[in-house]
Amino acid sequence: MGIQRRLVGSYLLVTCITVLILEIFLLVSVKYYYVHNVERFLMNQGELSASFFQQYFADEDVEKQSERLLKGFAHNSDAQVQILTASGNLLQDSTGLQSTKLLIQFQDVLTASQGVVGRWKGTEPVTQEPILAVSFPLIAKEKTVGIVRFVTSLTDTNRTVNQISMILIVAGIIVIVMVTSLSVFLSRTITKSIKDLKRAADRMTEGDFSVRAHIRYRDELGSLAETLNMMASKVVQNEKLKNEFISSVSHELRTPLTSIKGWVITLKSNGGENKPLLLEGLDIMESESERLTDMVDELLDFSKLDNGRITLQLGPVHVSEFLHQIGKQLAPRAARQGVKFEIEAEETLSVIQADSNRLKQVMLNLIDNALKFTDPYERILIQASSAQGGVVISVQDTGSGIGEEDLANVRNKFYKVDKHASGSGLGLSISEQIVKLHHGELRITSQIGVGTTVQIFLPSNLTIS
Repeated sequence: MGIQRRLVGSYLLVTCITVLILEIFLLVSVKYYYVHNVERFLMNQGELSASFFQQYFADEDVEKQSERLLKGFAHNSDAQVQILTASGNLLQDSTGLQSTKLLIQFQDVLTASQGVVGRWKGTEPVTQEPILAVSFPLIAKEKTVGIVRFVTSLTDTNRTVNQISMILIVAGIIVIVMVTSLSVFLSRTITKSIKDLKRAADRMTEGDFSVRAHIRYRDELGSLAETLNMMASKVVQNEKLKNEFISSVSHELRTPLTSIKGWVITLKSNGGENKPLLLEGLDIMESESERLTDMVDELLDFSKLDNGRITLQLGPVHVSEFLHQIGKQLAPRAARQGVKFEIEAEETLSVIQADSNRLKQVMLNLIDNALKFTDPYERILIQASSAQGGVVISVQDTGSGIGEEDLANVRNKFYKVDKHASGSGLGLSISEQIVKLHHGELRITSQIGVGTTVQIFLPSNLTIS
């Protein structure tokens, strides 16, 4: 069963149960109200008649005064009035009918003969008409000497009750129809959004991530559609980055392999006779092999980080000494490029617990990026200072800077600001993962034409469980 049918069915079931309960309550209330009013009217008349008899005719014979009693009791009543003996014999009837039949068979008369007010509702034996009768005992000297009985037809009352009941039933049906129509409309607003999401999801499972789910309403389903659209955009973006990465890596791998292959061919042809050429070729082949090894190591690191298989080898790291060692390693390259390379680190910096090899990998990557995008006569500054709970290391350059759009994506896997630059686009992503493993934080700020600053916060007391 579909969602729409379940929703409509649920609404309809709840509405029907509610309407049914209300209808039963109202029908019972209406019937009770009308019948009770009729009964109360007869009871009032009967009580007045019995009180009148006890006050003015208590010393009189009921059979002899029955005609006078009937005139007095029936004068202000539209109901049928009967005067009976205590044994149930009919003495007088306001309708003029005479009957020798004992009325003691009726429950109200039997109860009144015992000195208690009687009430009976049923069908008149002759006309089969619904009637209501109340009987009051006529008491003289604490003894029941007669009975006054008021009888009225319930035909008009029942007709009124039936008419009102029909109106209530029709109103209930109208309510059910209206609620059903409304539930169908509301369920369609939900199921249409769900169908849109399903169609979009089906297209995406087939590999078409250009499709977008239609956002009909700003509700939970609208948010889900928006999330699905964002996911599709991310998939398209990642697919694009993956293709660019494959193209870039293929180019990066082909270049050293081509160089190695070329020198192998050269050395095979005349390398044995020309020792300087042989040594030059071997040096280049060694350099290109190291370059290939670095690329493979970077890919392996990314794979391990992505699968959570890298563990840190923690040890004490003297930050100032650590940065100066890295400075000595990269200073020659900066000098060759004509870039001013400076390190400012407080000697009193606290010793932190970190994986020095992984931390060195992060710093080399950040400084390598700075050197790539910093022109000659520009400056790269490495700073380290104390911070609450740890140290902050920053790499600041005065290079070309990074635009806002690139800055938002620069940490993503395979992303490169310069599509034609060498590298896999994984370095910064790997660096951020390594910093996170140290429970630290990597922040990047940049401005076109001004430069880029990368800050790394590292806690002093790191424990890896």
